[in-house]
Amino acid sequence: MPNIRLRLLTVLVVLFGSLTVAGAGPATAAVPHSLWFDGTALTVSNGRFVDGQGREVVLRGYNVSGETKLEENHGLPFASVADAKKSATALRALGGGNSVRFLLSWAYAEPVRGQVDTAYLAAATAQMGAFLDAGIRVYPDFHQDLYSRYLFDSDSWYTGDGAPQWAVDLGNYPDESCGICFLWGQNITQNGAVKAAQHDFWHNAHGLQDSFLTTAQKTMAYIKQNLSAEQFTGVLGFDPYNEPYAGTYDSGQASRTWERDLLWPFYVKFRARMDAAGWTDKPAFVEPNLFWNGNVSKEEGGLLDAGAIGSRYVFNTHFYDQKAISGVLMWGNASDGQYVSDFATVRDRASALGTTAIVSEFGHPLNGSTAGKAPTVLKAMYQALDSRVKGANWWSTPATSGPVLSGSQWQWDIYNGRHSELMNGNPDKVLTTGDAWNDEDLSAVRLDDSGKAVLRQDARLLDRVYPSATSGSTLAFTYEDRSRDGSTTLTWNPVPSSLPNVSSLVGSGQYSLLVWRSGSGSAPTELHLPVSFPNASTTVVSDLGTAYAPPAYTSTTPVGTAAEPGGTGSRRLLLTDTDSATLHYALVTNGATSPSATVLNAAKSELAAWMASKFA
Repeated sequence: MPNIRLRLLTVLVVLFGSLTVAGAGPATAAVPHSLWFDGTALTVSNGRFVDGQGREVVLRGYNVSGETKLEENHGLPFASVADAKKSATALRALGGGNSVRFLLSWAYAEPVRGQVDTAYLAAATAQMGAFLDAGIRVYPDFHQDLYSRYLFDSDSWYTGDGAPQWAVDLGNYPDESCGICFLWGQNITQNGAVKAAQHDFWHNAHGLQDSFLTTAQKTMAYIKQNLSAEQFTGVLGFDPYNEPYAGTYDSGQASRTWERDLLWPFYVKFRARMDAAGWTDKPAFVEPNLFWNGNVSKEEGGLLDAGAIGSRYVFNTHFYDQKAISGVLMWGNASDGQYVSDFATVRDRASALGTTAIVSEFGHPLNGSTAGKAPTVLKAMYQALDSRVKGANWWSTPATSGPVLSGSQWQWDIYNGRHSELMNGNPDKVLTTGDAWNDEDLSAVRLDDSGKAVLRQDARLLDRVYPSATSGSTLAFTYEDRSRDGSTTLTWNPVPSSLPNVSSLVGSGQYSLLVWRSGSGSAPTELHLPVSFPNASTTVVSDLGTAYAPPAYTSTTPVGTAAEPGGTGSRRLLLTDTDSATLHYALVTNGATSPSATVLNAAKSELAAWMASKFA
């Protein structure tokens, strides 16, 4: 946008408030605290998420939520819209999230074959709107695990979620049994009923897949029609099917050919349903065979034969450390760089497919025999989302850091530990603890006795600095969160002694460093500022300028802060350049106390020399 248009638009926004988008649907107020560059739809371009200003966007957030797997709130993430609003505010303000994977249930969307339950869709859409109104982007997910809860006996050790009872009744499946199973996931490959039901779905037995696709189309059409145009802009796309697996392979078939012959054609059909429902400009978030990147259970896959799927699809995958969860195959804690290779595989696979990637589930149990590993496992996973390079090597080889990966942690369940779920409908098995589903306990949040949302994990780990929108292309990023494992502060990326002024400025504080090449747009680069970065103790050292307690953002302030959209109290740092194809950097830290101009300038000189040597 030419500068004169930018200045004129800034004046108009100041005089008349945030601009709204006209369109069909119920009227709604503009998202609070939005600025002129906020609120545009995201698309996929050149292997990145980009907004309407051409900025590279990183999505960070959580799954909302495993409550959808339960019957207690009838397949909805929340008991009420009020609870959804409470959760959205906390997710933004405490968890630092700008997006959510929003779980939906086929069983509740189509409880009777051919009849979509509009009351369920209305409740789900209203709850979705609570997140969109808080400035949080949403991608819905038709969720399933072990195909359906209706496969399981009332006295079973396990349960599932996903398909409705009528779909299970059509199959006349054998009595479920997992044999000797220590983890619920073993049912995927060992439970005959689950395997047979999965096989039927992928082969469209009884027209099951056709029914699912029809319900999905009606669901998407309903969501579009019942969100305002502004809200719908915040909907990112749709995840068609959680953790797909064949069940059993046909004679001569293997995981790779199953993906080619059955899974990918399903996604093409789903993509057509998205278009028919008015979601043409939004990508499908498609998942490969769930075991394609497992570090214990592993099968060839990753949509290897799909060709270049392009911008109408996003490569969507999960990652859990099966070795760490087992408690046997990994004895100690995770360490610096533990998952950079695993997440590099995700980046490379997305690049080969001609699209971008998101890790839509990752996490580790917070209760049980391996819970002690959670602080280091999660730190290592976030580290691998941020960069291809381990902390010990980052300062020496930052140019190989690469773009930042988007991700959604599993999970954000405000009812954690306060459930009342009749497992498989059994009144003698009322589940209250953890996530109330197959002994899982992974929620990062819970409600305290006063009904207030509080974190169950270290806030320094969850509420992170990350480049939520980069005006240009990210070349390197790192964040040293100084999160804790018990009383031990984990520092995997200390500032090297070769940068003494930078090291002195950071001290024992948290810090991030972003290196980017500017684009041609006029919108600023944004970094989320955690609660641990209050304005009074935030220091920025950038080629664009230095600041201690940065001023409020204006279009002529190269380094400034502003509220994030949604009115939740979350904040962002805004960095404005006026050039194109130029290297820039920004160090952000909360470790300094009233640094002098001399110290700031010395740190700036060190970083400039470091930049010149590493990104020549």
